[in-house]
Amino acid sequence: MQGHSGGGDGAEIIYALRNSDTLSRTIANEFIKSGQNVRKYYQRRLPSDSSKDYYYMLRNTPNNETIIVEYGFADSTGDDVNQIKNNWEELAEAVVRGLATYLGVPYIPKTGTESNYYTVKKGDSLYSIARNLNTTVDELKSLNNLTSNNLSIGMTLKIPTKQPTPTPNDETYTVMPGDSLWKIANMFGMSVNELKSLNNLSSNVLNIGQKLKVTNSEMPVANTYIVKPGDSLYSIAKNFNISVDNLKKANNKTSNLLSIGEILTIQTSNNTSYYIVKPGDSLWSISKNYNTTVDNLKKLNNLISNNLSIGQKLKIN
Repeated sequence: MQGHSGGGDGAEIIYALRNSDTLSRTIANEFIKSGQNVRKYYQRRLPSDSSKDYYYMLRNTPNNETIIVEYGFADSTGDDVNQIKNNWEELAEAVVRGLATYLGVPYIPKTGTESNYYTVKKGDSLYSIARNLNTTVDELKSLNNLTSNNLSIGMTLKIPTKQPTPTPNDETYTVMPGDSLWKIANMFGMSVNELKSLNNLSSNVLNIGQKLKVTNSEMPVANTYIVKPGDSLYSIAKNFNISVDNLKKANNKTSNLLSIGEILTIQTSNNTSYYIVKPGDSLWSISKNYNTTVDNLKKLNNLISNNLSIGQKLKIN
């Protein structure tokens, strides 16, 4: 990394007389995405022999494509000093992205920045990328300083970091830049394990544009209970604060016999509705199916987290 003096502001890139400006221009575009302005990218000739490069480094590496990158001015009157001090890693990464795009190889982001960029793959278009990432073609073009819709395989695109707001009708969620399993699970009132189980995930790795299920579509009605091994009319009645006679009457039962998997109707004297948590359930999916909210369910059931356990009894109203 190099800084220079002279009171200016912005990055400069010098390329050899023997080369085109393609690499320098590509890196300059990446600087702009990273928030650093670019003064210019240019060639400079030796005054005593205009056929040679001014800089020793460029003159004496004839078998290489050599560039000099000056990231900013050490005595900048603008924001270069803060950029170099606080954003030097991102500026250095901008050069890496530019090189990867120029060479046509995949860009592998440094740890912690994977979600901010998308690497163009075969078959991609600005439209398909924008659609999968819940943004627009114009926004992608503006953010990446693109003047056309042309893309090249291996090219890196900076992605807007908009955070969608979940709605009660959501059944799937599209992974956005900056997302993690924990963040998405928390958004939809479920645990990471519940989210992984619902989507048959074996790891915590996510891909931008990936579709995740966020609700269990098979939701039974409230005020019903599915009989499990070990249950009895007495234990079920006690669990719901009702009498055995009340439970038998609600289900037209003349004996105390139960069958595993049998569905019982629960009728409480105070008209409270209950729901018994099943595998794949989350606070979000339950709230969606019973026309309430995650916050209401947590408040009604004195929950301090979004974690649920199978068989847990939840008040619905």
